[in-house]
Order: sequence, then C-alpha cells, then structure tokens
Amino acid sequence: MASRLTQSNRTGWLMALPGVALIATFIILPFFLAFAFSLTNQRLASPNPTEYVGFANYSDLLGLAIFTLEPERDDAGQVLRDEDGAIEYPRLRNFTRNNPDFPHLQGKREWFGWQSGEDRVVVLASDVVFMKALVNTFFFVAVVAPVQAGLALVLALLINQRLRAINVFRAIYFMPVVVSIVVVSLLWQFIYSPGNGLLNNILDWFSFGLIAPRDWLGDTGTALPSIMAMSIWQGVGFHMVIWLSGLQTISPTLYEAAHIEGASKWQTFRFITWPGLRNTAVLIIIVITMQAFALFAQIDVMTGGGPLDSTQVLVFQAVERGYQRQDISGGSTISVLLFLIVLTISLIQRYLTREKH
Repeated sequence: MASRLTQSNRTGWLMALPGVALIATFIILPFFLAFAFSLTNQRLASPNPTEYVGFANYSDLLGLAIFTLEPERDDAGQVLRDEDGAIEYPRLRNFTRNNPDFPHLQGKREWFGWQSGEDRVVVLASDVVFMKALVNTFFFVAVVAPVQAGLALVLALLINQRLRAINVFRAIYFMPVVVSIVVVSLLWQFIYSPGNGLLNNILDWFSFGLIAPRDWLGDTGTALPSIMAMSIWQGVGFHMVIWLSGLQTISPTLYEAAHIEGASKWQTFRFITWPGLRNTAVLIIIVITMQAFALFAQIDVMTGGGPLDSTQVLVFQAVERGYQRQDISGGSTISVLLFLIVLTISLIQRYLTREKH
C-alpha cells in the first residue's frame, strides 16, 4: 500500500513538474529579480556600473510632503493681491529648490492643493506622475470592479432561462471577450473619435444637435471614464459566464419550493440565488480586481497615458519606465509595489468574504 502511494505521488509530481517549472520561470523568478533590481540603479543600457541604492527608488516614488504657503504682505502687514484680487503667495520653488531650511521639500513638485483661510496648503510629491497613476489605478478598480460584476450578474440572470435562441444571446454577450483587446481598443477609438465618431453622432441625433461633439479621449475629464466604459463592456461577458456556471449549480427544487411558498422574485434572489452564488461571487471579485489592476493595453493604444497624464496607471508606468526610458530599477520598483498592493487587497477580500462558522 505504501509503495503504491509513493508511486502515485511521484507520478503526480512528474505530471505537475512542467507547470511548476513554467510558473517558477515566468512568475516567481521574475518577481525576485524585480525586487533585486528595485534596490539598485540598474538601467537597460548604461556605461556606468550598477550600484546598490537600498530603498531609494521606493522613497523617490512614494515621497510626500504637506506645506503651507502663507500670503505675501506689505510693510503694514496687509495681504498683497494681484489685479484680479487673488491673494499673492511666494513661489513654491523658493522652498523646494536648494533651500537648506526645508530639506524634506527638496526635489518635490506640487501635486494638488487647497485654500485654508488666507493660507494655501500644498501637497508635494517626489514623483507626481506616479502618484497620478496610483490614484487613477485605484479609481479604475473601485469603479470597474463592482459595475462589471453587477452588470455581469444581471446578464447571467437574464440568459439563465429556457428561451428560444438563448444561446445566440450568450454568444453575442461573450463575443467581446474573444476579440483581441488591441482590436477592441482601436474599435472604441473610432467610436470616441472627436469628429464624426459613432458616439458623437448618436448623441447628436438623439439630442437633435443640442449636445456638441466632444473629444472623449482628448479631454482630461472624460478620458479615463471613457476607458472605464470600454473595459466594462469588453470584460463583462467573461464574468457573465462565471456567474452563469454558478447559477446552474443551484438546485431547481429550491426555486420550486420558493414558488410554492409564494416568494417574490426579490425574496427568491435574496434567500436562494445570492447565498448559492457566494463562492462564485468571491471568485469574481478577486478575478475582476486583479484584472483591473493589470490595466495596460487600453491605455497604451487609446491615450498613451494622456492627456496631461490623466490616464496614467501603474502597469503603463512600469512598462514605460522600464523599456521606453530604459530605467529598469524604476520599472521594477513599480512592479513590486503593484504586486504588494494586489496581494494585500486580495487577502483583505478573502478575509472579508470568508465563511463564518
């Protein structure tokens, strides 16, 4: 018996070996190499030798400071104002460049600020573009993950019925998933075209010319939301299929019993469908979150991170720095930070959705 068990284990490990080798070669090893590169000043092509810099790259990316600018005053102590009546403040660069009295501000640039009475409070960052990418990534995930999951569930409920030609609708909803994301991005570029784009033409027709054409991808206020809408449309079919598989595991007898008891559709969904989809929901939430953090192709094809860095995201930043700027250490640092962020959020999600005994 023992020999058979040992032989079975050996056979299993031999069959799993190719997969384990691929995972180790293309996932585990690159991560450790990225972490090692993030502790150096490694560049893709440089005549200078690589040096160990510790956590300087992380400090350069994550460095933040808050500074309060007080208004300029005249000899009488009155606040100076310009011709338009706005309060005049000293130039910020006087504090952030070669000023030994403010060492924590050196090399930082203004990210954003707000008014506090007569003072102006400014948040400075060592790398403003990275901070924009970080915020945009979290914003993208916070919007796309719940909307895509909810819309996919609605579609799954609609097509989980015995209707004529229902398989046709399933194929139509799933079709965007099998199309290359590059092709989808190019297609939506045409839809968002500022001139005679499809979206502008539809809005013009429905509003009888009241809605003026917009440059959806060239406007800082609409560029990222436009990419969100396209991403939701492109990925909703995949998650619809997962929801559908979960729906089909729920016993029909439960629905029959609910119908006999006179339960409403909402009560049936709340007490039968949703509890039966619990494990499926956990899977979908984690998968959508990981996919949303990996946003890259849409940005690369449609906006290139613009306009004015309004669509910068972490993966795009890592690729741009690592290859276009040949800054391997900077790209590796962003990759490590992204891994830690996704791992932390996945663990939190798993903890919050755990089964409570």
